[in-house]
Amino acid sequence: MKTLVLFYSTYGHVWKMAEAVAEGARQVEGNEVVVKRVRETLPPELLDQIHATQAQQAFAHIPVATPEELAEYDALLIGVPTRYGNVASQMQAFLDGTGGLWAKGALIGKAAGAFTSTATQHGGQETTLRSLHTEFLHHGLVVVGLPYSFQGQTIISEVSGASPYGASTIAGGQGERQPSQNELEGARFQGRHVSEIAKKLCGK
Repeated sequence: MKTLVLFYSTYGHVWKMAEAVAEGARQVEGNEVVVKRVRETLPPELLDQIHATQAQQAFAHIPVATPEELAEYDALLIGVPTRYGNVASQMQAFLDGTGGLWAKGALIGKAAGAFTSTATQHGGQETTLRSLHTEFLHHGLVVVGLPYSFQGQTIISEVSGASPYGASTIAGGQGERQPSQNELEGARFQGRHVSEIAKKLCGK
């Protein structure tokens, strides 16, 4: 069984969530977990202007995925920061390249989950995740969220991401906030949960 954790990250928040998702997925016996990223489409001069160049160097060693290889996996976990309540263009461009897989029905019946990061508590976490869910459904993927059995969803003692639609983190307006322990635990839970569902679906 194989699980792909695929992400796009500007400042590293989604990458850190992706690594936690992968940790959780590796807890499923017999699961080969691969972490990959999508290609950056912003020009280097713009990345410099928004102070993202140095942050991206931290995960530059992560290999870049191709749309075609999605068919090789039993489970997909896709992480992306929000842009105005929607999927960042880098990930959207990648997903727009999966038409050949859609035409062949190559992803039908596989399990998929989504996770995200926003600057603020109400900055589009749920709309971004639901947008990814819509694309999953068009591919015939089985959408798996973050159930309330992850009890960190219900805490009110601190500001925290996480919803039934998927794991999430809050980065702050300047990217100054890093994923909390509760948010990382939600990511681990989701990685494990999606992989467990995938294992049942493929009878392994």
